[in-house]
Amino acid sequence: MSEALVLVIVFGVLLFMGVPIAFAIGASALCALVVSLDPVAASTVLAQRMATGIDSFALLAIPFFILAGSLMNRGGIATRLIALAKVVVGRLPGGLACVNVLANMLFGSISGSAVAAAAANGGVMTPLMLKEGYDRDYAAAVNISSATTGLLIPPSNIMIVYSLASGGVSIAALFIAGYIPGILLGLALMLVGGFIAKRRGYPTADPVSWGEAGRILMAAMPSLLLVALVMGGIIAGWFTPTEASAIAVVYTFVLSVLIYREVKWRDLLKLLADSAETTAIVLVLVGASMGMSWVMASANIPQTVTATLLALTANKILLLLLIALILLVVGTFMDMTPAVLIFTPILLPVVTKFGMDPVHFGVVMVFNLCIGLCTPPVGSVLFVGCGVAKTSLSRVWRPLLPFYAVMIIVLLLVTFLPSLSLWLPSLFGF
Repeated sequence: MSEALVLVIVFGVLLFMGVPIAFAIGASALCALVVSLDPVAASTVLAQRMATGIDSFALLAIPFFILAGSLMNRGGIATRLIALAKVVVGRLPGGLACVNVLANMLFGSISGSAVAAAAANGGVMTPLMLKEGYDRDYAAAVNISSATTGLLIPPSNIMIVYSLASGGVSIAALFIAGYIPGILLGLALMLVGGFIAKRRGYPTADPVSWGEAGRILMAAMPSLLLVALVMGGIIAGWFTPTEASAIAVVYTFVLSVLIYREVKWRDLLKLLADSAETTAIVLVLVGASMGMSWVMASANIPQTVTATLLALTANKILLLLLIALILLVVGTFMDMTPAVLIFTPILLPVVTKFGMDPVHFGVVMVFNLCIGLCTPPVGSVLFVGCGVAKTSLSRVWRPLLPFYAVMIIVLLLVTFLPSLSLWLPSLFGF
C-alpha cells in the first residue's frame, strides 16, 4: 500500500508542478520502487521494464504511421480531400461546416492524427468559411470537434497503444471496430453543425458541374486508395498492421513526392527529423508508462481499484457511467497516450468482470479521451484549432458546447450498444 501511496502522491505533485508527463511517470514509478528496493536496484528494474515495454513488434507501426502522416500533411492531400468533401456535402444546410467535418474524417482517417487534421483542414477551411460569412469562433468549434474523428476511423496510432497496454488485443479488430463509431460521430457533428448554420442563415457551397465533380474525384482518388490499401490488406490477411504501416509510407512517399510533387526532395530530411522527434516522444511515453504499469501491478493497484469499483455498485450501467466519467476527467488533464497506457491496466479488469469485450472497451476508452483533446487545460486539438483560426479559448468555448453535447450522446450510444463496435469485427472474423 505504501508503494501505491508514494506513486500517486509523487505523480500528482510532479504533474501539478508542470513536469513533462513522461518524466513525471518515470520519476513517480522510481520513487515507488525505492520504497521496497535500494535506489540502484530500483533504477535497474525500472530501466529493464521500460526496455521490455517498448520491445514490441506492434509498436513498429507507430513511427511508420507518423512518417506517413507527416508526408500526407505536407503533400497537398488536405486540399484535395476538402474539394471532394465540398462535392459530397457542400450543398447541405451549413454546407461548409459539413465540408469541414467530412474533410477531417477523411484526412484524419488517412493520417491517423487529430492534431494534423485540425491544422491542415483548419488552415484551408477557416478562410473559406470566413469569406462566406461564417463566424470565426463557430468555424473553429466545428474544426476542433470533428478533428478527433480520425482517431476512431483507422488507421489509428492510439489503437496500437491500447493493444499494447491491454496485453495484445487484436490491432486489426480494433481498427475495424472504430469505423461505425467514428462515422456515427462525424454524422452527428454534421447534423449539429448544419442545424446551427441553417438557424444563422449561413450559405451552402456553390454547385459543381458533373464534369468538375469527376475531375475532383479523380484528383482525390489516389489519397482515398491509401485507406483501401491499408485496411483492405489487413482485413484480407495479406499483411499485418505493422507491415501495412510500412506500405503506407511507401505509398504516401510516391504520392506526395513523385505524383503530387507537393513535398520537395530538399524537404525530406527535415520531415524525417520531425517524424523521428515525434516518435521518440511517443516511445519515451510508452516506455515510462509500461514501467509505471508494472509498478502498479506489483502494488496490486488494479486489483484494489477493481474491488473498490465493484464494491460501489454491482449495476453494469452505473459502473460504465462511472468509468466514462473517470476517463472524461482524465482526458481534461492528461494526454491520450499516457492515459491509455496508465488506465487500461487499471480499468480493463473491471469491465471484463462484467463481460465487456476488450475491443469494445478500447473503442470506448479512445472515444472518451478524444473528447479530452477538445477540452482544456491539456486539449492539444483545442489549442491547435484556436491557433489556426486565430481565436482564443475564451471565445471558442461557448460555440463548442453543442458539439461537446453531441459527442457525449454518441459516446453513450457506443458505450451501451456494443454492436456498434463489435459488428464489423465479427463480420470479418476478428
